[in-house]
Amino acid sequence: MGFTRPLIARFIFIAGLFLILIGIAFLLGSLTDISQKQLFLSFLFGIVGAGTAFFALSLNKRAVYLFLACFFIMTGLFLFLSALHIFPFSIRKTWPLIAVFSGLALAPAGWRKYGRLRPVFMVPAVAFIILGGVLLIFSFRIVSFNFRRFVLDWWPVFFVLMGIVLVLLALSSKKVERKSEENKT
Repeated sequence: MGFTRPLIARFIFIAGLFLILIGIAFLLGSLTDISQKQLFLSFLFGIVGAGTAFFALSLNKRAVYLFLACFFIMTGLFLFLSALHIFPFSIRKTWPLIAVFSGLALAPAGWRKYGRLRPVFMVPAVAFIILGGVLLIFSFRIVSFNFRRFVLDWWPVFFVLMGIVLVLLALSSKKVERKSEENKT
């Protein structure tokens, strides 16, 4: 399989954008007191996200690429805002945002795959967002006790949450079955 002219042109265009963005990152880092390493990393995440979005939307159209694109773009934007000191918290405190970004990236991936929001994507998305939110509460020390104490005292809540997820999945599958049976008749 040979490379076509439009594919080579797209690759050159993406490589040019990559060089422009990396140059802007280094320029920003050299003109201010911003960490060049963090700025470079943020641009790298953004560029990987943009490249993955390109593959997701034009070439392959797979949901996993859209998930990765959304995740990398959100992570790159967060690192960029953190490097510019707009978001004044360190990465050590905000690491649970990775779970939140994963949850937020699942929604468009599910939409891309099915053309609508489906529980198979939305339930894990909401679970990741809630998990990230809970971990952020402990990371910022908003509550007076630690995560270990929380797990030791509140472990039965995890069974309740898992039960709710299973019930919702069962109800949504019954709804889909009824719709498919109605379409057959």
